[in-house]
Amino acid sequence: MAPRATWCVRRSFFWVLGVLTVAWCVLMWFGTRGASEVWMAVYRGAGFPEGYEVRGIDVSHYQGHINWERLSRAMVKDAPVRFAIVKATEGVSITDVNFEDNFRESRRHGLLRGAYHYFAPDVPASDQAAWFIQRVRLEPGDLPPVLDIENAGDLSLEDVHDAALTWLLLVEDHYDVKPILYTNLKFKRRYLSSADFKDYPFWIAHYYVKNVGWPGQWHFWQHTDRGRLPGIRGFVDFNVYNGSMYSLRRLCVRAENS
Repeated sequence: MAPRATWCVRRSFFWVLGVLTVAWCVLMWFGTRGASEVWMAVYRGAGFPEGYEVRGIDVSHYQGHINWERLSRAMVKDAPVRFAIVKATEGVSITDVNFEDNFRESRRHGLLRGAYHYFAPDVPASDQAAWFIQRVRLEPGDLPPVLDIENAGDLSLEDVHDAALTWLLLVEDHYDVKPILYTNLKFKRRYLSSADFKDYPFWIAHYYVKNVGWPGQWHFWQHTDRGRLPGIRGFVDFNVYNGSMYSLRRLCVRAENS
């Protein structure tokens, strides 16, 4: 075969291979996520679940410097931002670099504020609880502390169960309020669906769907990680509270719990 003909055949082969690879990726995406979820993710962006009057955000150093003055006047669809949950700690040695500023400024600008701990599976849960307690002082009117657990590492199902419960019980004992348990739907079903967790306020991450996939009781729904608001550069997580502003305030830390 002539050299040019050989080159043309090779180019056609790699072009067809590339098309087939892209097609396979698209099919896998639709197969694992479902057509409705993909449609919402691609065409609707963040989306706004209907029927919820209380909307809020959660933030960390990933949002960079936040202009809380602008953010306090922002609207999510047709509702103001009412609460902000701020990353505080991770593991046994990390404090989010923007925690102090975000925690102070969110309250100063009239938002209900909360603080969350990102669970590290490779260190004892009791030490992680102690680290959070050391770094976070909750005041009356603040949201309960939050355990963000979404990575099991090398832990077994029983290990994850025991670690999560250890953190929750120790933190509950210190602040005298039941912490909020945050995770995604898959993790909840696999690791945290036992009756031991049924009395803790549940905050679920489940993106680009019209309704929460958890059949039981839940309090917060993180419905997208691609929200945009004045005062924040880039994306921010959007959340709704499953209830009224009155019931959300009743969930907060009371004077005797400070």
